[in-house]
Amino acid sequence: MIKKKVCMLGAFAVGKTSLVQRYVNSIFHEKYQTTLGVKIDKKSITSEGQPIELILWDLAGEDEFMEVRSAYLRGSAAVMLVADGTRDETLDIAIKLKNRVYSEVGTIPFILLVNKSDLKDKWRIDQFMLDQLANQGWEILHTSAKSSENVEDAFQRLARQLIEPGERPS
Repeated sequence: MIKKKVCMLGAFAVGKTSLVQRYVNSIFHEKYQTTLGVKIDKKSITSEGQPIELILWDLAGEDEFMEVRSAYLRGSAAVMLVADGTRDETLDIAIKLKNRVYSEVGTIPFILLVNKSDLKDKWRIDQFMLDQLANQGWEILHTSAKSSENVEDAFQRLARQLIEPGERPS
C-alpha cells in the first residue's frame, strides 16, 4: 500500500479540522476546537484501483502571530489549502502558504478548498480572484464540512493526483 503525507494548511478557523473529521470519521462538531501544533489522522482508500493510505497532518492555523513550522511540511506528498469563504483574508493566507510549500518542499500536488459553502450568502471571497487562480491551473472546490459538500470528492481528487502525477500549476 502506498502511504502519502498530506498537510492541511490555512488560516485559523477555516475548517481544516472539521474537514478532516468529516472525511475520516463522517462527523461534524458545531463547537470550534483550536488545533495546537499538529493532529494526525489516517484514512485508507482506493484510487484508480490503487490502495493508498492518506496520512493527514492537520496543522494549526496560520495568522500574523503564528507561522506553520517548516519541519511539519517535510515529507509532504501533497497539501490541501483551505480558505473560509466568509473571510476574504483567508484566501491571501492560502496563496502565501502554497508559495511557501513550493519554496520549502518543491512542486507537489495541491487543491484549494473554499470552505463553508453552507454559508454562501455570507461569502466575502472575490470570485474574480478565484477565477484568476483557476486560470493559472489551480484546482478549486467549494466545500462544507457541515453539509459534507465536496469533502469526499476533494480528497479523492488529491489522491488521484498522488497516483497520477502531472504538470503542476505555478
